[in-house]
Amino acid sequence: MTRDESEIEASRAPLMDHLIELRGRLVVCVIAFVLAFFLCFFFAAQIQIVLIKPFQAASAVHAAAAATGGHGSMIDLLMVTAGLKPIPEGGQAAVTLIATAPLEQLFSKMKIAGFGAIVLAFPIVAWQLYRFVAPGLYRNERGAFLPFLIAAPVLFCLGGGLVYFVMLPLVMWFSLSQQIVSDGISVALMTKISEYLSLVTSLILAFGLCFQLPVITTLLGIAGIVSSKMMAEVRRYAIVAVVVVAAVVTPPDPISQLMLAVPLVLLYEISIWCVRAIEWRRGKGEVVEDQAIA
Repeated sequence: MTRDESEIEASRAPLMDHLIELRGRLVVCVIAFVLAFFLCFFFAAQIQIVLIKPFQAASAVHAAAAATGGHGSMIDLLMVTAGLKPIPEGGQAAVTLIATAPLEQLFSKMKIAGFGAIVLAFPIVAWQLYRFVAPGLYRNERGAFLPFLIAAPVLFCLGGGLVYFVMLPLVMWFSLSQQIVSDGISVALMTKISEYLSLVTSLILAFGLCFQLPVITTLLGIAGIVSSKMMAEVRRYAIVAVVVVAAVVTPPDPISQLMLAVPLVLLYEISIWCVRAIEWRRGKGEVVEDQAIA
């Protein structure tokens, strides 16, 4: 047996062990997703009701304002959505969404179940990924990686919360204000359940993923791929990129785009400071190491 053949044979066993481990962890992820899917499908109706609440708040505030001849207050809308204020007198608490196909509601429930399964299974998937790559990391790298397993879902929830409590009621309130009732002509908003839920889930996913910006840039900073100086120098281009992303992933109205663009710009600035802190700690560690060697 030649030297190359012996090296290949020696590396084959560890490679097979890694592949077997990867298969096992993928099986765990798939099982977690399937169980979460069936759980969310069982409670799909209740999840739909929760997701429709911002639309209900927007409809109630709009109806109360229309009854008094006004346009309603944005602050009142946000407070009603958050449950800090009751539905205003004269507001219509009931909201009706329509299904125009026989199986549309079934497919909507399946879509909600898939969305909920992704959210519920994400911690398990992230943990399995960490357990797979952890043996190849140094101890300090493991310590640096673990906080991001906590920060990622927290930032995702912050992005989803911004959609649910602020952006979604404002978008639906704006849509309701575009209705026309005059001289026997009526243009009413009749929202399909599938289109509404697609809007909600796509916005939550888009905002949740965009809010991962500090996590991604900090990991790149740890890997030495980006630096705080580099990020500060390309700030103007990053802002342009943020505006483009906000225009692509949000509905075509300036309110939605600003509500994503402004937090992303702030998160970019936070990312610069996070990378700068990593560089400071790295430089401090190198100084201590040099002093120990001397």
